[in-house]
Amino acid sequence: MNITFKPVTEENRADVLQLKVGKGQEHFIESVQQCLDEADKRKSWRPVGIYHGEELVGFAMYGFFWEYFPAGRVWMDRLLIDEKYQGKGYGKAALHLLLERLTKEYGRKKIYLSVIGGNDVAAGMYKNAGFRFTGGRDLHGEYIMVCEQK
Repeated sequence: MNITFKPVTEENRADVLQLKVGKGQEHFIESVQQCLDEADKRKSWRPVGIYHGEELVGFAMYGFFWEYFPAGRVWMDRLLIDEKYQGKGYGKAALHLLLERLTKEYGRKKIYLSVIGGNDVAAGMYKNAGFRFTGGRDLHGEYIMVCEQK
Protein backbone atom coordinates (compact mmCIF):
# COMPACT_ATOMS: atom_id res chain seq x y z
CA MET A 1 0.00 0.00 0.00
CA ASN A 2 1.53 3.28 -1.14
CA ILE A 3 0.83 5.58 1.85
CA THR A 4 2.57 8.95 2.14
CA PHE A 5 2.18 12.04 4.30
CA LYS A 6 2.12 15.61 3.04
CA PRO A 7 2.10 18.66 5.30
CA VAL A 8 -1.15 20.60 5.31
CA THR A 9 -0.45 23.78 3.34
CA GLU A 10 -2.56 26.40 1.59
CA GLU A 11 -2.47 24.15 -1.51
CA ASN A 12 -4.21 21.16 0.12
CA ARG A 13 -5.95 22.72 3.14
CA ALA A 14 -9.38 23.00 1.47
CA ASP A 15 -9.24 19.33 0.45
CA VAL A 16 -8.14 18.26 3.95
CA LEU A 17 -11.05 20.21 5.44
CA GLN A 18 -13.47 18.06 3.42
CA LEU A 19 -12.42 14.86 5.27
CA LYS A 20 -15.13 13.38 7.47
CA VAL A 21 -15.44 10.40 9.78
CA GLY A 22 -18.35 7.98 9.54
CA LYS A 23 -21.76 8.53 11.09
CA GLY A 24 -21.61 7.93 14.84
CA GLN A 25 -17.85 8.54 15.01
CA GLU A 26 -18.01 12.34 15.30
CA HIS A 27 -17.64 12.36 19.09
CA PHE A 28 -14.45 10.24 18.98
CA ILE A 29 -12.22 12.89 17.36
CA GLU A 30 -12.12 16.63 16.86
CA SER A 31 -13.09 17.95 13.43
CA VAL A 32 -10.29 18.64 10.99
CA GLN A 33 -11.13 22.35 11.30
CA GLN A 34 -10.63 22.20 15.08
CA CYS A 35 -7.33 20.38 14.60
CA LEU A 36 -6.03 22.90 12.09
CA ASP A 37 -7.12 25.81 14.28
CA GLU A 38 -5.16 24.24 17.15
CA ALA A 39 -2.12 23.71 14.91
CA ASP A 40 -2.30 27.34 13.75
CA LYS A 41 -2.13 28.47 17.39
CA ARG A 42 0.52 26.02 18.57
CA LYS A 43 3.37 25.54 16.13
CA SER A 44 4.64 22.33 17.76
CA TRP A 45 1.72 20.49 16.08
CA ARG A 46 2.41 18.94 12.67
CA PRO A 47 -0.81 18.40 10.66
CA VAL A 48 -0.45 16.10 7.64
CA GLY A 49 -2.67 14.72 4.93
CA ILE A 50 -2.57 10.95 4.50
CA TYR A 51 -2.37 9.97 0.83
CA HIS A 52 -2.72 6.69 -1.03
CA GLY A 53 -0.86 7.53 -4.20
CA GLU A 54 -2.26 10.96 -5.08
CA GLU A 55 -5.62 10.35 -3.36
CA LEU A 56 -6.20 12.10 -0.01
CA VAL A 57 -7.62 9.43 2.33
CA GLY A 58 -7.09 10.89 5.80
CA PHE A 59 -5.49 13.28 8.25
CA ALA A 60 -3.09 13.01 11.17
CA MET A 61 -1.56 15.45 13.62
CA TYR A 62 1.45 14.93 15.84
CA GLY A 63 4.03 16.91 17.75
CA PHE A 64 6.69 17.07 20.43
CA PHE A 65 5.96 18.75 23.75
CA TRP A 66 8.64 19.75 26.26
CA GLU A 67 6.19 20.44 29.09
CA TYR A 68 6.21 16.73 29.93
CA PHE A 69 9.15 16.85 32.33
CA PRO A 70 11.94 15.85 32.17
CA ALA A 71 12.45 14.72 28.57
CA GLY A 72 9.29 15.79 26.74
CA ARG A 73 6.88 13.56 24.86
CA VAL A 74 6.00 12.80 21.27
CA TRP A 75 2.22 12.75 20.78
CA MET A 76 0.38 11.27 17.82
CA ASP A 77 -2.76 13.09 18.71
CA ARG A 78 -5.06 12.71 15.73
CA LEU A 79 -5.57 9.97 13.16
CA LEU A 80 -8.61 10.19 10.91
CA ILE A 81 -9.48 8.17 7.82
CA ASP A 82 -12.25 9.62 5.68
CA GLU A 83 -15.51 7.67 5.81
CA LYS A 84 -15.16 6.68 2.12
CA TYR A 85 -11.86 4.93 2.83
CA GLN A 86 -12.51 3.25 6.18
CA GLY A 87 -12.24 -0.52 6.43
CA LYS A 88 -9.65 -0.76 3.64
CA GLY A 89 -6.48 -0.92 5.74
CA TYR A 90 -5.46 2.74 5.38
CA GLY A 91 -5.65 3.45 9.12
CA LYS A 92 -3.46 0.50 10.04
CA ALA A 93 -0.93 1.28 7.29
CA ALA A 94 -0.83 4.98 8.20
CA LEU A 95 -0.39 4.17 11.89
CA HIS A 96 2.64 1.96 11.26
CA LEU A 97 4.24 4.55 8.98
CA LEU A 98 3.52 7.33 11.47
CA LEU A 99 5.23 5.37 14.25
CA GLU A 100 8.32 4.95 12.06
CA ARG A 101 8.26 8.61 11.05
CA LEU A 102 7.88 9.94 14.60
CA THR A 103 10.63 7.71 15.95
CA LYS A 104 13.02 8.96 13.25
CA GLU A 105 11.90 12.60 13.27
CA TYR A 106 12.09 13.10 17.02
CA GLY A 107 14.63 10.44 18.03
CA ARG A 108 12.34 9.16 20.78
CA LYS A 109 11.27 5.57 21.33
CA LYS A 110 8.05 6.28 23.23
CA ILE A 111 5.05 7.59 21.30
CA TYR A 112 1.93 8.71 23.19
CA LEU A 113 -1.68 9.14 22.13
CA SER A 114 -5.04 9.43 23.81
CA VAL A 115 -8.32 7.72 23.01
CA ILE A 116 -11.86 8.50 24.09
CA GLY A 117 -13.53 5.78 26.14
CA GLY A 118 -15.83 3.67 23.99
CA ASN A 119 -13.74 4.06 20.84
CA ASP A 120 -13.05 0.34 20.81
CA VAL A 121 -12.15 0.14 17.11
CA ALA A 122 -9.36 2.72 17.46
CA ALA A 123 -8.16 1.30 20.79
CA GLY A 124 -8.00 -2.18 19.25
CA MET A 125 -5.99 -0.92 16.28
CA TYR A 126 -3.60 0.89 18.61
CA LYS A 127 -3.19 -2.20 20.81
CA ASN A 128 -2.44 -4.32 17.73
CA ALA A 129 0.28 -1.80 16.82
CA GLY A 130 1.93 -2.18 20.24
CA PHE A 131 0.25 0.55 22.29
CA ARG A 132 -0.82 -0.12 25.86
CA PHE A 133 -2.90 1.90 28.28
CA THR A 134 -0.82 3.77 30.87
CA GLY A 135 -3.62 4.08 33.41
CA GLY A 136 -3.52 7.87 33.06
CA ARG A 137 -5.83 10.38 31.43
CA ASP A 138 -5.10 13.58 29.57
CA LEU A 139 -6.52 17.04 30.30
CA HIS A 140 -9.73 16.15 28.43
CA GLY A 141 -10.29 12.89 30.30
CA GLU A 142 -9.15 10.71 27.40
CA TYR A 143 -7.24 7.51 28.16
CA ILE A 144 -3.49 7.75 27.49
CA MET A 145 -1.73 5.00 25.56
CA VAL A 146 1.99 4.57 24.89
CA CYS A 147 4.00 2.54 22.40
CA GLU A 148 7.70 1.91 22.89
CA GLN A 149 9.51 1.46 19.59
CA LYS A 150 12.46 -0.90 19.30
